[in-house]
Amino acid sequence: MNASPGALLRARLNERRGLLVPGCGNALAARVIETLGFEAVYLSGAGVTNSFYGVPDLGFIHLGDVVQHTAAVRDAVQLPLIVDADTGFGNALNVRQTVRALERAGANAIQLEDQVMPKKCGHFAGKDVIDANEMIGKIRAAVDARGSDQFLLIARTDARAVHGLEDALERAQRYAEAGADVTFVEAPTSVDELRRIARLPCPQVVNIVIGGKTPALRATEFASMGFGMVLYANAALQGAVRGMTNALARLHADGILDEDPALVATFEERQELVHKTLFDDLDRRYGG
Repeated sequence: MNASPGALLRARLNERRGLLVPGCGNALAARVIETLGFEAVYLSGAGVTNSFYGVPDLGFIHLGDVVQHTAAVRDAVQLPLIVDADTGFGNALNVRQTVRALERAGANAIQLEDQVMPKKCGHFAGKDVIDANEMIGKIRAAVDARGSDQFLLIARTDARAVHGLEDALERAQRYAEAGADVTFVEAPTSVDELRRIARLPCPQVVNIVIGGKTPALRATEFASMGFGMVLYANAALQGAVRGMTNALARLHADGILDEDPALVATFEERQELVHKTLFDDLDRRYGG
């Protein structure tokens, strides 16, 4: 039998080979990620917030938004799907509901973080974190709520920016002991800090925010340190913004826009990405 997406994800993270995972903010971006041959996809809370509402990553989305996007991405791709669940949208009881809802919607893993609500982007200033014991209660609730042990829990700490690296490392260790499968120390600022994080016992995530605080190294360098996952949560979103800006600036300047492959995908490429021929076949089958 083929392994489940969750089992595949667990195995790949345990290899600690720097699994390169791009983030998406919608199902179309997830389809691009799958088409290009990546091995997993991450539904980014910042991506959903920016693209769905056009506002900063400051805790504006809710569980219903994330469930809706999770279901859409799950329907669009077969890749293992990691979902950014922010703080779990409340206390431990809210985390229980979050886990149940996202697992039903098709997530294979979720990421929970220890920020106070409303949370902020991990690379923004002015963050704060909850007490570690409160986060441990959330992790235990998440572990108990999941329906399958192949549903992975990633516990993120933002304590590096608040209390320093030592506290962040201690929290990551405690979160793993409480049941997290993977831990994630957000926003380290040097290669030396990255090396120390990678030595923690369970697989680790490094998040590369383009223009953010963490040094951007090649995935092979992160793999040599022993990281389980190299996350580019919003590379697709930032690339899409640049692409939209360039194409529409040309339209605004010239009053016309043709199929310039440097600016836009062709009509055929767009239809291929959304599987138009599949729906044509289904329409013929069902007598449309």
